[in-house]
Amino acid sequence: MLTVQRVVLASRPGRNGHPSPDNFRVEETSLSTELKQGEVLVRTLYLSVDPYMRCRMNDDTGADYLLPWRLEECIDGGGVGVVEASRNAQLAIGDSVTSFNWHWQTHDVIHGDCVQKVDPRMVDGHLSYVLGAVGMPGLTALLGVREKGHVTSGAGQTMVISGASGACGSLAGQIGRLDGCERVVGICGSDEKCQTLVSHLGFTAAVNYKKGDISRALKDSCPNGVDIYFDNVGGPISDTVISQMNSGSHVILCGQISQYNKDVPYPSPLSEKTLEALRCKNITRDRFMVLNYMDKHKEGLELLSQWVKTGQIKVLETVANGIENMGVAFCSMMTGGNFGKQVVKISD
Repeated sequence: MLTVQRVVLASRPGRNGHPSPDNFRVEETSLSTELKQGEVLVRTLYLSVDPYMRCRMNDDTGADYLLPWRLEECIDGGGVGVVEASRNAQLAIGDSVTSFNWHWQTHDVIHGDCVQKVDPRMVDGHLSYVLGAVGMPGLTALLGVREKGHVTSGAGQTMVISGASGACGSLAGQIGRLDGCERVVGICGSDEKCQTLVSHLGFTAAVNYKKGDISRALKDSCPNGVDIYFDNVGGPISDTVISQMNSGSHVILCGQISQYNKDVPYPSPLSEKTLEALRCKNITRDRFMVLNYMDKHKEGLELLSQWVKTGQIKVLETVANGIENMGVAFCSMMTGGNFGKQVVKISD
């Protein structure tokens, strides 16, 4: 038997409630290390916290493809770790593996069919990138831009990204630039983040939505209007961007983090004024779900890996330390405390 630490859902935030670190509890439990055929013992290296997890804290996630976390049971999500014992012919001791359903605990016994082997060379040895730039957030950014953005190189297009300093937004802006957008403008919540987007990630400009007149700042940054909007936040920010979009432009509906604490359907209802703008200007606003493009994941990850290794894409990452900080890291990410992808380092 092995003593492990794990995180369970201690309570739910409640109707229209904001999550708190108190909703999560760390506890010790015993794990049998006797492996059945096909199983592996893994040690957790990094765990992911992501905005979609807020929906899993509710009794009902509002999505048929997403199950709620159960009270007093171990939480799961994206994770990466190393095999420490194996009874699986495909996985050897020392192999790096990842899963979308990794338990939030320091060690676990998993069937080999439930994990994917990771080649550390894909991420230049940065295994946490499997949870970010060369993982699901990276694929979401890449396939969102390419499947719903209609970027045409040389067409002088302007792309705006909300939540631009987050895991997905920081990558989407760089991909828009690489694919040929003339201007890439990010919206985020601090002057420091704005400066990072422009000086480090190559955005044309950035707008601090917490400071001054966002409508005026956006017009100044997008003098020819907006052709593509990568929407990560929803709410009044998205209303403002859509009001400045050109005819025949495109909204990539990726996330609505400003609405996740509210008891509203997803995507949340739009104002009549915004609906009228979409209709009158023939603006497409298609919901994007990366899981609908599984056939493009392998090729997409290979491209993202190449871009990261060559420095064409720069990776922002915020790393918290210790399984005891999972709840703190999640709540910080939900209120914009992260630069890029938020992960928690569990072990070396």
